[in-house]
Amino acid sequence: MLTFKSLLSITTKENERKGLLANKVEDMLNTVVRQIAFFEFEKKIHDQRKIKELSVNEICEIWIDVQKKSLGPSIKFNDDYRYFWSYIPHFIHSPFYVYAYAFGDCLVNSLYSVYESNLPKFEDKYITLLESGGNDTYDKLLKPFGLNPKKRDFWQKGVNVIENLIDQLEE
Repeated sequence: MLTFKSLLSITTKENERKGLLANKVEDMLNTVVRQIAFFEFEKKIHDQRKIKELSVNEICEIWIDVQKKSLGPSIKFNDDYRYFWSYIPHFIHSPFYVYAYAFGDCLVNSLYSVYESNLPKFEDKYITLLESGGNDTYDKLLKPFGLNPKKRDFWQKGVNVIENLIDQLEE
């Protein structure tokens, strides 16, 4: 995020700024929205699988249903898209792994939001967080930043970073 903001600050041509912003927004939305949709798909598949064995057609229907809810009515799917779930190896090799993408992106965005608010000694706290190597729970590691992923405002801080970039792009 720091590198992106630095590049954005030195880019003066409007079309290049738009390109940087559009790429970043697309990447962030892809990471959060798409990965949450993948998680929802996996959850539904596992829930249904507890009840019965699923046919390929039933899996495809679940996939399309989740994708439509995630992407909204503006996106039209062709017939082949119903099979796109099969190209994602996480679903088979690392179930529910995709949640880590959305969590990680929102974590970075929330930390960046705290950084932008000029939290005293942010850099020292951040280095301590990195040095911990994950030796503690995330809620304890994020406490020095005033962040708690169990609270709605943690997630809202992350989403606000994305919203602010969209606002800049629209301007």
